[in-house]
Amino acid sequence: MNMFLNFLIAAVFAGTPLLFGTLGEIMSEKAGHLNLGVEGMMAMGACAGFMAGLLTDSFIVALIAAFAAGMLGALIYAVLTVTFMADQNVTGLTLTIFGTGLSNFVGEYMLVNSASSSLKLPEKITATISNISIPGLSSIPVVGQLFFQYNPFVYLGILAAILCGIYLNHTKMGLNLRAIGENPAAADAAGIKVTKIKYINILLGGGICGIGGAYSSMIICGGVWMSNSVNGLGWIAVALVIFASWSPTKAIFGSFIFGAFNILKYYFPKTWITIPSAFYDMLPFVITALVLVITSIRKSKENSQPASCGVNYFREER
Repeated sequence: MNMFLNFLIAAVFAGTPLLFGTLGEIMSEKAGHLNLGVEGMMAMGACAGFMAGLLTDSFIVALIAAFAAGMLGALIYAVLTVTFMADQNVTGLTLTIFGTGLSNFVGEYMLVNSASSSLKLPEKITATISNISIPGLSSIPVVGQLFFQYNPFVYLGILAAILCGIYLNHTKMGLNLRAIGENPAAADAAGIKVTKIKYINILLGGGICGIGGAYSSMIICGGVWMSNSVNGLGWIAVALVIFASWSPTKAIFGSFIFGAFNILKYYFPKTWITIPSAFYDMLPFVITALVLVITSIRKSKENSQPASCGVNYFREER
């Protein structure tokens, strides 16, 4: 029982960066833009968040820096695809290469110019991002461990998913965004400011991805700077959007399921069967590929990709 409970808790921790990446991509795709640069935006957020925390010893500043770095990556993407109508797939792939390279470059520069052989977050910020113990609730057997003993990132991710769901389904701007994603020409004809809303939501999505990157560098890496800390999570997040049917609330469960695949090798009983460690490392990406294949075969009109996603909108002047 304890082993299974620990497995579930570890799945939540491992799935949290996927949740942020998935939410960010949902916001972008709802605007009609397939952004394959999630990995790059998360990498930029990982570097900015870690370095800001290292230099300022403030968790809030680290969060803001990670969000801003993700937004910067998304701004580059938005300018190229919304204003200059560049190919969305090529731009997203380029953003991934750029963001990952920039993150590693800045990290290496800071490491070379530091007084020690490694970059480690100060104890104050490490204590801030450690697991929160809620008096009365955290001590409840099983339930307390499963729901009330996580770090601030986990609760922030769940809150962000709930707010994104409310925003998309119950606000005027969210409904306008969905209309743009389905038919930008019709939305434009109805007086909706298509370009403005596209920019706002693409940038918002990028910022959310950046926070996911900060989780990778600050939590997964144990507060020590490591290059390539995102390590492919951005690509899994892109597939998770499909798995979650473009629903922010479903993304919560989807991310934790994929998080379970990421840490399965640490909890699978070795006495049952001996499986090479490389198989477990490969498993999340195999599941990702299967999700894409199955989804392409079974298309549902109710929970499908926005109709204009991946297609640039050109407004004809008359």
